[in-house]
Amino acid sequence: MKSRSWVLRSLEVIRWLLVPLVGCGIALFASLEMNRLAGTRAQEQSPAIGRVPTIDEYQPKSTLVTPEHHIERAKYPFVDIHSHHWNPTSEHVDQVVKEMNTINLRVMVNLSGGTGEELKKTVAAMKGPYPDRFVVFANVSYADLNTAGYGKRAAARLEQDVRNGAQGLKIFKNYGMDLKYANGERVHVDDPEFDAVWEKCAELKIPVLIHIAEPSAFFDPWDYRNERWEELREFPGRARRPSKYPPFETLIAERNRMFAKHPRTNFIAAHLAFHGNDLERLGKLFDANPNVYVDIAAVLAELGRQPYSAHDFLVKYQDRVLMGKDIYDVNEYKCYFRALETRDEYFEYYRKRHAFWRIYGLQLPDEVLKKIYYENALKLVPGLEKQWLSTGGK
Repeated sequence: MKSRSWVLRSLEVIRWLLVPLVGCGIALFASLEMNRLAGTRAQEQSPAIGRVPTIDEYQPKSTLVTPEHHIERAKYPFVDIHSHHWNPTSEHVDQVVKEMNTINLRVMVNLSGGTGEELKKTVAAMKGPYPDRFVVFANVSYADLNTAGYGKRAAARLEQDVRNGAQGLKIFKNYGMDLKYANGERVHVDDPEFDAVWEKCAELKIPVLIHIAEPSAFFDPWDYRNERWEELREFPGRARRPSKYPPFETLIAERNRMFAKHPRTNFIAAHLAFHGNDLERLGKLFDANPNVYVDIAAVLAELGRQPYSAHDFLVKYQDRVLMGKDIYDVNEYKCYFRALETRDEYFEYYRKRHAFWRIYGLQLPDEVLKKIYYENALKLVPGLEKQWLSTGGK
């Protein structure tokens, strides 16, 4: 009897051990089968499963639902202080004016006027048919840079250009970076040879819109930690490698010395002076140099990613910032209107290579909008106020 009882107890123990094991086996099989089916369905839905998408392929659609305000026309008429139109034809000018009317763009400044005969042609093409809708800035020629007395000759040519209709001077980005003397020495931004030019601008009361350096990221290592990696991939020549170019900080130091050396000359530093990513630093530049202003051309993404800081900065320095766009595209202005006028959230910037991030509206007060849109330009550009009034402005 003991033997039989022992056998029964053993069978009972075995039964209690087997049941969970069988159950686990069934559960495991079911889990594996579910995973297999889920994987099959995922593969059917996404052919890219199993590999990491490229940066171009990864285009997530935002599920954020917030109020949207698509502004087709600026709240106030505005001056675009930063545009480029090389050798404009009458057909091009007519088309641009038609498009300007649709977005409340009252006066456009063409920074690419050239000098000498080229300037005369540009003024005739734009201000001939539309004398109040355009402003043309002159440019300097470096053709005789290596001949003694260059600075004085350049200043004299500029004075003649102003007589021929120029209302300002534009200095392009090659100044300070690529421009060199015959001996290979780089022309520094604060080169005393150009003092005569800056002083002539003060005498003529015309502003200098000047592009010095590039975004600081262009001078950084071109790797996957560089936030402008996409633009550098698209335009490798924009990388400012140390083997060819001076450091960013060297250019900025030279520029700031030039600003300080010529306090009677009004300088408009293009593209937020390339301090859009450090507004506190830009504020210090303003505080130290009352003669310095900036435009917001092609740097809207910098302001839009820091809406609180940018709003407060633009309110504080509302007398020092001007509206500008750079590359002309009538539809892209609308992103500026939305960013400056609304408090929309997390919307796409118009040029992905400038910013992989989305931006936010700043909802600037009306008095700040008016200064950025037109009032600051009217006080800096000679003759512009008269043009403004002639077009119905107040």
